[in-house]
Amino acid sequence: MVDGSGGVPDAGASEGGAGEPALDRPLPEGVRHRVVAIAADAFGGFTYADLPVSLRPYARFTPSRRVKYAATALAAALESDAGFRLKVAGKLREVQPELTEALDGGTPPPAADPLDVAAAAYLLRPAGWAKLVATAGEEAQRADAERADEETLAELARLREEVDELRAQARTEAIRARSELETVRKESDALHRKLRAAHSDVKRAEAAQRKLQNEVDDVRAAAERDRAAAEAEARRLRTRLTEAEAVMEAGRRAVREGRSVEDVRLRLLLDTVLDAAAGLRRELALPPRDTIGVRPADTVEAVAPGQFSAHDIATRALSATDPQLLDQLLALPQAHLVVDGYNVTKTGYPSLPLEKQRLRLLGGLAALAAQSGAEVTCVFDGADLDMPVLLAPPRGVRVLFSKAGETADELIRRLVRAEPPGRQIVVVSADREVADGVAKAGARPVASTLLLKRLARV
Repeated sequence: MVDGSGGVPDAGASEGGAGEPALDRPLPEGVRHRVVAIAADAFGGFTYADLPVSLRPYARFTPSRRVKYAATALAAALESDAGFRLKVAGKLREVQPELTEALDGGTPPPAADPLDVAAAAYLLRPAGWAKLVATAGEEAQRADAERADEETLAELARLREEVDELRAQARTEAIRARSELETVRKESDALHRKLRAAHSDVKRAEAAQRKLQNEVDDVRAAAERDRAAAEAEARRLRTRLTEAEAVMEAGRRAVREGRSVEDVRLRLLLDTVLDAAAGLRRELALPPRDTIGVRPADTVEAVAPGQFSAHDIATRALSATDPQLLDQLLALPQAHLVVDGYNVTKTGYPSLPLEKQRLRLLGGLAALAAQSGAEVTCVFDGADLDMPVLLAPPRGVRVLFSKAGETADELIRRLVRAEPPGRQIVVVSADREVADGVAKAGARPVASTLLLKRLARV
């Protein structure tokens, strides 16, 4: 049988060595390799039928591939199949006849390789073949040991030479390193001296810098104080200048506004008087002035019979709920119609949004102003507005919103007080407090329903 290494542990007596003892140890490795190589070379001279079943898969392999892949199978076949071994031995006789004849004669050639002798003896099995195989294995091991010793000695000598070279290099490097170290030490000492000198210079420079920095900080602090004082003085002067300019501008504006307001008030009063006089003259069918001389009694100030106020003329023929009453009031000379906007819209169409209420009322007032020719002002409450109202007033209608903190009623009262005494002012509002207040100022209050009835006809 074949052991795990591919060798043959025991080889019994064969037909060439009957009575010879078998191997008492495994087939030496060198002998086994040589036997496998001989069998691999002889393998190609056999027919497929001559091969054992275990070796037939390797029939088409080259000898080198048989040695590599079929070594174990070849060794087992040579050990177990005597016929196959004899066939390999026959091929060996053809290739090495001198070696095989010498083995058959019992005198192996002394110059032959011991491994070749042992492999041939294993295949031919002459008398004493086991001893030849064992002796060849020992000689091969001894030769391998001698070669190993020689290689070891050679390697040891080479290593000693390398160690000597490395020691010499190390001594040279140590000398050079000591020289360089001394040079570096000297340079280091010089650098240390320079560094100490530089460090002293840096300390002196830092001290000088700190001194300069303190001086600069003092100068900056003084400059900052002077600048703050100058800015405070400049702010005080600018404040006084602004106050003086505001006082001057307020004075100029007061003068301009006073003159312009008084001029307008006088102009409106004069126009009202002239238009009222002309209207009364037409209504009373008075003759022209140039036909009657001025009498002294005419210069006495008194209420003459036949002079009527706007209230007397309006109520002479119409009731307070007749829309024509508003037409008669607006037909008076220089009449001014002031409308409490939201009071009218919330009376007439409260369900609409505020924007649509304003647009609907202003549209009706524009038509009324065009028909009557009277001055029309519509006032809305703007105290609760979050932002300005984007509104383009219609032609002939003045649209005003009360300021923050002021109601529309207060704005209407200020409008009435701004008019000159004697001008016909008609205020439309359902608020009794507003009506009473404007009536005391000389204006004529009318109900919101009266204006809504009049606008329904527009």
